[in-house]
Amino acid sequence: MDSRVSELFGGCCRPGGGPAVGGTLKARGAGGSSGCGGPKGKKKNGRNRGGKANNPPYLPPEAEDGNIEYKLKLVNPSQYRFEHLVTQMKWRLQEGRGEAVYQIGVEDNGLLVGLAEEEMRASLKTLHRMAEKVGADITVLREREVDYDSDMPRKITEVLVRKVPDNQQFLDLRVAVLGNVDSGKSTLLGVLTQGELDNGRGRARLNLFRHLHEIQSGRTSSISFEILGFNSKGEVVNYSDSRTAEEICESSSKMITFIDLAGHHKYLHTTIFGLTSYCPDCALLLVSANTGIAGTTREHLGLALALKVPFFIVVSKVDLCAKTTVERTVRQLERVLKQPGCHKVPMLVTSEDDAVTAAQQFAQSPNVTPIFTLSSVSGESLDLLKVFLNILPPLTNSKEQEELMQQLTEFQVDEIYTVPEVGTVVGGTLSSGICREGDRLVVGPTDDGRFLELRVCSIQRNRSACRVLRAGQAATLALGDFDRALLRKGMVMVSPEMNPTICSVFEAEIVLLFHATTFRRGFQVTVHVGNVRQTAVVEKIHAKDKLRTGEKAVVRFRFLKHPEYLKVGAKLLFREGVTKGIGHVTDVQAIAAGEAQANMGF
Repeated sequence: MDSRVSELFGGCCRPGGGPAVGGTLKARGAGGSSGCGGPKGKKKNGRNRGGKANNPPYLPPEAEDGNIEYKLKLVNPSQYRFEHLVTQMKWRLQEGRGEAVYQIGVEDNGLLVGLAEEEMRASLKTLHRMAEKVGADITVLREREVDYDSDMPRKITEVLVRKVPDNQQFLDLRVAVLGNVDSGKSTLLGVLTQGELDNGRGRARLNLFRHLHEIQSGRTSSISFEILGFNSKGEVVNYSDSRTAEEICESSSKMITFIDLAGHHKYLHTTIFGLTSYCPDCALLLVSANTGIAGTTREHLGLALALKVPFFIVVSKVDLCAKTTVERTVRQLERVLKQPGCHKVPMLVTSEDDAVTAAQQFAQSPNVTPIFTLSSVSGESLDLLKVFLNILPPLTNSKEQEELMQQLTEFQVDEIYTVPEVGTVVGGTLSSGICREGDRLVVGPTDDGRFLELRVCSIQRNRSACRVLRAGQAATLALGDFDRALLRKGMVMVSPEMNPTICSVFEAEIVLLFHATTFRRGFQVTVHVGNVRQTAVVEKIHAKDKLRTGEKAVVRFRFLKHPEYLKVGAKLLFREGVTKGIGHVTDVQAIAAGEAQANMGF
């Protein structure tokens, strides 16, 4: 990462575990300076020993797209200018899907000029009026002192503007939780979502378990979902104060949906299914401070890298270890992240200012990996993770979202339920298009390759009623009296106009990550493509007879049980025991419904 990053954004994060660099910065609510000194040989007033002014600090030039806006000052604008500023704020909020960041005291070219106290106060007052005009709230994230060429202190202020888009109930980010068994994944989620610290014996995680054997063993074996909300002012909204899920949704402007995945190697197939089918925006990799990188930690890290899911790391249970043990675990993580297979830039978060910087850099650069060290028992540094999650912007831009919404409806079926007095209910993610109550869709493919008509009776998101579902959102759809026996995980519900195609044979360009011997024709593997999970046999390896670890090839697969709905370009992951490989679908051999059973070899 550019060595200027820490200095430009306040300078207390330690990229790669190195020494902190940067200027003076005061984090809002942090109680003074962030603890970083200026560059060596410079005095606090910003002048060097020779009396010459320092080089002016810069941010990257302002981009026309995106949700970050630079403003030198906003002092007493005319009515025409004010209306223009409001229109500009609407654009930035649209680009950030409801969130925008304003840097006050910065020129468009990124020069950090700063404002005197009175000018800054007037500018923030104008910004508040602008936000009120569009129905948004503002939160001061942090303030920077810029005094490189002035005897009078001048400040830069960074402000978060948040407004729920008119066509949505709340902003939504999905975070998959990975990590080795007994690293404290469910306990951390219990503490975040329930608002109470753990007692050291796992009390916080009890409300997250879905099965009796999970409570008895203390190990997650299924996929569960937990929600953490933030209101428009950045305050935490969770189950404390006896709130229900509906009240959390109503009170929140931003919702973090945690996907709690299994850590034990026995349930690896469940973890892979959660990563491939639920389309998380990012992943949280939990590492126990007292054990370090152990068990499935490295494997989960590899899955996130293979599926190109951005991730950040939380080192838990720091209350059980000496400081030197925690530092050793962090150094171990930094070494792994810098290896050629990862190419990540670790960023240790130790203050509130670090958390703000980490959230912004994490969204802007896929290589930045924030590292938090915390305890679910003592609550140490837990607030830093909350600050990070609150500020973390959507990782997909508004243009991609609009393009997906223009396409025909496609809903992935990941879960199937029967609810008394409601009927059959399916859960999953809307991959493209828009779905409304009353829409008529087709679901399939069935075992014989057909698609069946059905009607969407009602929609719920995070247990709250929702009339319209948009691309990228997860929800449950009530299907009335539709026969549950006709449904299975891996199906899709699509618009009838799509004329969906199915296949039992497909080709993929793969990389064999590991295989003990040679990978040949006739070998059977479990294939994961999105929400599809089925055993397939290798029919042909193009241009080769066999594959060894690390080799690439185009391979033809045939599903063994029933046809599936696949799209060219979809990411693919396959496994069988210790054998693992990744790739993408390059070709599908479409078949008609009547030909399905014949092609499956029935």
